[in-house]
Order: sequence, then structure tokens, then C-alpha cells
Amino acid sequence: MGSHPLPEPVTAAGRDGLAALLARPERAVVALDFDGTLAAIVPDPERARAHPGAVQALARLAPRLGSAAVITGRPAGAAVRLGGFAGAPGLERLVVLGHYGAERWDAVTGTVRAPAPHPGVAAVRAELPGVLDDSGAWHGTWVEDKGRAVAVHTRRADDPERAFEALRAPLAGLAARHGLIVEPGRLVLELRPPGMDKGVALAAYVRESGAGSVLYAGDDLGDLAAFAAVEKLRAEGVPGTLVCSGSAEVTALAERADLVVDGPAGVVGLLSALADKLG
Repeated sequence: MGSHPLPEPVTAAGRDGLAALLARPERAVVALDFDGTLAAIVPDPERARAHPGAVQALARLAPRLGSAAVITGRPAGAAVRLGGFAGAPGLERLVVLGHYGAERWDAVTGTVRAPAPHPGVAAVRAELPGVLDDSGAWHGTWVEDKGRAVAVHTRRADDPERAFEALRAPLAGLAARHGLIVEPGRLVLELRPPGMDKGVALAAYVRESGAGSVLYAGDDLGDLAAFAAVEKLRAEGVPGTLVCSGSAEVTALAERADLVVDGPAGVVGLLSALADKLG
């Protein structure tokens, strides 16, 4: 079969989800977060790269599935570039849903489709330096302009956790003034339009795909919405498996997951094991 043993979910629902995927892979959707799941978290998001084995493992598995998707808060094009997904043999039908589903890249066309950005993002972008300055917690923070969202990272600050907590309230106020919300993550606070989340994106994609089962893997608080979407699908009779790409920074996902693997290397191992099992 192969050299990658398939880990067993700790819950009955997770085992049912995995069994359904293996029994009817041609009707299964495998959806994966990018940062922290396919790629290690790094201080500079532009230096993030997919795990060295990620593209190969995904390319072995994807042709055996109904569909495979990457769902990320990043712009779709950035995830494609950093992941090395474009033109990869075996990933001809991969879909990347960027900005929590607001953007969509299809490997079959190689293009990104996206609506007009929310006007509040430009206003937040303009006011953010002043808000960071007034907070006194700006030193060592780093602003990532995502186009349809703006993220403030505190990972490089002298005291990352303290800076993160100090910025929560002022950034929430700034976001609210312009019709945006703040989504906390692993030492990052993202200001983005409401109604964009991985759960909405995943549920819509599963419906579109007509999937008979779904596996979702994520690592951060933004993935909880996708976990909730899988739980809702399970209640509606679509088997699903929740996978947590484990880290010491976030435990909320591990507590709800059917299966916890050891970071991006563990995710790659899982994808490889599934490919081995499906021959």
C-alpha cells in the first residue's frame, strides 16, 4: 500500500467521515487551510512556503477525489504563488478560495475571480498608522495589506502577547467605524468585511461539488467557522472529518477535532496516507 500509516480519528463521527471518504473518494471534498496547515507559520507571511512535501502529497491524492480545495484568508493569488500550486501535475482541478471565499482561483483556467473590495478596507488602511501610534503598542508590529483585508501581526514585537492584547480594543473600534470586523488569530488581528468566513466558503463549495463526504484541516481560530460548517453538514447527513494541524499556540481547534496531527508535516503525512490507501 505505502509507507504512511493512516491515523485513526478519536471520535465516531470522524471515523465515519474518513470511512465515507475512503469508500467513495470520487464524491469526497478535501479542503485545507494554508498557513499553519500546509505551510509553517513564519514571522514574515511573505516568506511562508508550502511544506516541501505538500504539493506532491496533494497531487497524489487530488486526482482520486471529487475535488480538493485550499481555503485561506490570504488573497487567492498569493496562496497559489507561495504554495507552488500553479501548473503542478495532479493539481489540474485544484481550487483556491482566497479571502475566505471572496476570491476564487481555478487551476483549470489559472485565473482569479473576485468582486469589488469593501470600501471600509481603504478607510481602515489610511487610519491604521495613527491608531497603532496612539495605542503605544505599535513597536515591532507589522501590517500586512491583503487587499480585501488588513492584518496587524504582533509576532515580531518585544512582547507579542502583550501587544496583541493591547491592540484588540483599538482595532475593534477602528473596524467598527468602517463596517468591518476583527478576526483574531495566532498573534495576528485581521480587519475584514463581515460575512466572509471559511465556514460560508466551505459550505458553499461542498454544496456546489455535490459532495458525499468532506475532510477539512485547519490550525487557527479562523478555521472554527469551517469546523462548524462540517458539524452542520454532518447533522444533515454528509459525513465529515475535522483535522487539526496541531500547535502549542491554539488549542481551541484540537478540542473540537476528530484527528490532531503534528503541524504541516502531519498534514502532509495524512494526505500521503490517504493517497496510499486509495492506491
